[in-house]
Amino acid sequence: PTALPTAQEPMLLLAITEFVANSAAFTYFTAGALRRNISSNTLPRRFPLQLRTKSMGLFSPQLQEHYPDQPMELHLSARQQPLLSCHADALHGALFVSAEAFVVLPNATRVPAFLLNIDANVTGKPTINGNRLGGTVSLTGTTAPLCLPCAGLRGLPVLQVKRLETLLKFGLRLFGVPWANSECCPHPVP
Repeated sequence: PTALPTAQEPMLLLAITEFVANSAAFTYFTAGALRRNISSNTLPRRFPLQLRTKSMGLFSPQLQEHYPDQPMELHLSARQQPLLSCHADALHGALFVSAEAFVVLPNATRVPAFLLNIDANVTGKPTINGNRLGGTVSLTGTTAPLCLPCAGLRGLPVLQVKRLETLLKFGLRLFGVPWANSECCPHPVP
C-alpha cells in the first residue's frame, strides 16, 4: 500500500493500481477490442512501403511472383492480455501482438500470406501542463519471435524476418507511437 499525500490546497489526486490497469487490459482483450485492420488506404501516403505484394517482395520475392502487384491487408490483434505495471513516474506495458498479412484478390477473396508475432514494451508517462492532464507514450523495445508463411502460400520460403522486423520497428516508431500519442493523449506537453 502507498500512502497518499494530504492535500494542502485544492488538488486532483489520481491513483491507479496495477489491479485496475490489468483489469482494464483483461476487459479490452476479452471483449475483442484490441484488434485493428490496416490496408493501403489507412497508411499515411508518406509511409515508404505500401501494402502491396510488389512492396512485400523485399521480404518474399515469391509473393510478388504468385500475386503480381495485388493489394494486401494487415490484421493486428492481441494474442494475449497486455501486462501492465504501475510505477511512480510511468505506466509500463508488455504487448503481445499477432500481425497476419493477407493478399486481397480481385474478387475480394483474402489469401493468408504470413503470420508475424510481435512483442513490444511501451511506457506511458502522465504530464500536466497548466490545467491540462496529458501524457506521452514511448516504445522501449520490440521483438519478432515468430514469423511463418501461411498455408495459403504453400511452397514459399520462410520470410526474411530480420528485414520485416526492422521495417515493423521503423513503422511503430514513426507512425504507431505518434498515433498512440495523438489518440490516447491529446494534450501532450511539448
